[in-house]
Amino acid sequence: MYKMMTPGPTMVAENVRNARSIEVGNPDFDTDFFDYYKETCELYSSLLHTENESLILSGEGILGLEAAIASITETGDRVLVLNNGVFGKGFGDFVSMYGGEPVLYTVDYKREIETEPLREYLDKDSDFKYATLVHCDTPSGMLNDISKLCPLLKEYGIITVVDSVSGMFGNAVDVDESQIDILCGGSQKAISAPIGLTLVTLSDAAKQAMENRKTKIPSFYANLMIFKDYYENKWFPYSMPISDIYGLRQALENIKNDPDMLGRHARIAKKTREAIVRSGLHLYAENGYSDTVTVFTVPGGVTASDILRVMREEHGIMLAGSFDVMAGEVIRIGHMGYNCSQENMEEVLCALDATLTKLGVALKQPLKF
Repeated sequence: MYKMMTPGPTMVAENVRNARSIEVGNPDFDTDFFDYYKETCELYSSLLHTENESLILSGEGILGLEAAIASITETGDRVLVLNNGVFGKGFGDFVSMYGGEPVLYTVDYKREIETEPLREYLDKDSDFKYATLVHCDTPSGMLNDISKLCPLLKEYGIITVVDSVSGMFGNAVDVDESQIDILCGGSQKAISAPIGLTLVTLSDAAKQAMENRKTKIPSFYANLMIFKDYYENKWFPYSMPISDIYGLRQALENIKNDPDMLGRHARIAKKTREAIVRSGLHLYAENGYSDTVTVFTVPGGVTASDILRVMREEHGIMLAGSFDVMAGEVIRIGHMGYNCSQENMEEVLCALDATLTKLGVALKQPLKF
């Protein structure tokens, strides 16, 4: 087995694996499980500094992104798609799929979205029902400052939809302070639970926009309103994946009991970037560095596939390449959630140094944490 140091999914703590093995009842009829589900959602909301309702959906993180767009979009809605990464641009596809008109605000993929240029843009055109924004765009490791961008959008009366699947719990997220209306997360990133669950947090403004639609939401599974009054009615729209939710609950408890989580991510990410730069390798981004993933450009004379193959076959460590416009151009090192430890990163950088040396890449300095 290899050590999985990709930008998600992450490795999983033993107590999370054990929680998933607990004997289960019937989540459709066990009234105690409705309490457990609701309490787990409330724990998640509290960790994001909000009392807004959260929902756990049975499906990988992309389900949350599509459900958010499906639930709020009506035909002809103008939607501002903040685009400085592959997933940022990808929101536009969902908008089009559900009849909206995506308007892309595009920034160089190596740079974060800044508030003042966006303000200048909105002064000229702010007629949007909502805006989409990616917190951490994983293919490039780009971090956008949602604590500044979302309040700016709200100044113009624009509902905010944020993908923080790869950002939250490795980078700070305060839903209320940032005025986020819909926040999407996933189980397999810094939460460090297995793949399979998406989490969506909804403000009153977001719910109102969904309830006041002129047309029905054109989906069942990707319809957030089907959960309305689930607890009062003791009815889920589909059978909940109870073992996955047991594991998620333990992972959230682990986060609750780890007060240094954000600080540790910040320190390890900074030291990783510094080691990359000292060695003579080049970070892909020019600014906006995420604390959950470090991305560097593949050096000349070697391929991304060569680096990934030697790392896995000779050192038992899995890193990741990227895709779309960055396919074959970069290597991504994940240091999020359970993976985020000095011991892990020391091992990764030592192995990466040996791999690059074997492949004939001359480094200025050894890759040391």
